[in-house]
This record gives sequence, C-alpha cells and structure tokens, in this order.
Amino acid sequence: MATSTNPRWRTIDIIIASVIAVASGVVFWAWNYVWSATEGAFAFFPPAQTVLYGLWLLPAVLGGLIIRKPGAALYTETVAAVVSALLGAQWGALVIPQGLVQGLGAELAFAALRYRSYRLPVSILAGALTGISAALFDFFVWNSEYALGSYRIPYALITVASSAVIAGVGAWALTRALAGTGALDRFPAGRERAAI
Repeated sequence: MATSTNPRWRTIDIIIASVIAVASGVVFWAWNYVWSATEGAFAFFPPAQTVLYGLWLLPAVLGGLIIRKPGAALYTETVAAVVSALLGAQWGALVIPQGLVQGLGAELAFAALRYRSYRLPVSILAGALTGISAALFDFFVWNSEYALGSYRIPYALITVASSAVIAGVGAWALTRALAGTGALDRFPAGRERAAI
C-alpha cells in the first residue's frame, strides 16, 4: 500500500530513531565479537562469513520502515555505527563512515519510491541496496588486497543476499511484530498493520 508522509520529523520520530540506533549500536558491539569468534568456522571459504553481515544493516531498514521520513534509514544506521565505535568496535572509527555508506543504501531504496511504499518487496530492496553499499565500502576499504574473483566478488554477493534476508525480511518482520503489539500506533507503520 502506498502512503504519503509528512517529510518533517516529529520529536517522537527523533526519539524512536535514536532508541533504535543506540540499541542497534550495542548489538553491533556484541556482533563484532561474534564475527571474530566465527572466523575459524569459515576458514574453508572466508567470504562465506558474510552470511552474518545482514545484522549490521538491520537498523537502516528498520528505521526507514518505522519512521518513514527522508533520512531515517541514514540517520539510524549512522548513529548505530557511532555508538558501536564509542563502545570500542575493534575496527575503530572507520565504522562511522562505513555506517553512513550503509545507511545510504537503504535510504536510496525508500527515496526511489518517494517514501510512499513500505511493503515487503521494498524492505527487501532496501536490504539489498544496503548490502550493495556495504560491499562496495568493504571492496575498497577492507578487502582491496584480496583477489577479485575468489574473494571480493563472492564476498559482495553473499553480503547482498544476507542483507536482503536479514536486514530486509528481518526488519519487515520486526516492524510487523512491533506494530502488532501497539507499540507503533503513533506511526504509520502501526496504523497500517496490514500494509507493512
């Protein structure tokens, strides 16, 4: 279902986007250790580890689906990255521009549809575009020394798939679950339960 929204942010929009971002930043901090701890399990094919990547991209899509305002996906993912960095992410302050680039991917999906559609296919598209932006950032910043065909391309493809499923489908399911509780009644996502 297409919906039009007032592009102006309300105080509650800022508060909820910030809550999502801060909670996600704490999850990121913990997920960083899960990533490090699972490296050995993927030694057979290291790019396969990116099946775990989508969790880092979830707040971008979730923020966009709930807030439904221009900049929500970008804001939520970037603030989550800042919180992760402040908590001591092992990759340092580089996670901040990385979060900005990742949030931009989801933002582009919502913007392409003029912030008017928030159905499952749009959420999957937002997840996939967030994965593409993440893979491109990693392609040049973290993985530039690795072989193109045997590492960087499989890494990118698996990242996009993980993001479409975990960030795209996952954020849509989480939004639906939250809407079902009434927690989102002050947002279009809560008032249009059948459309999300």
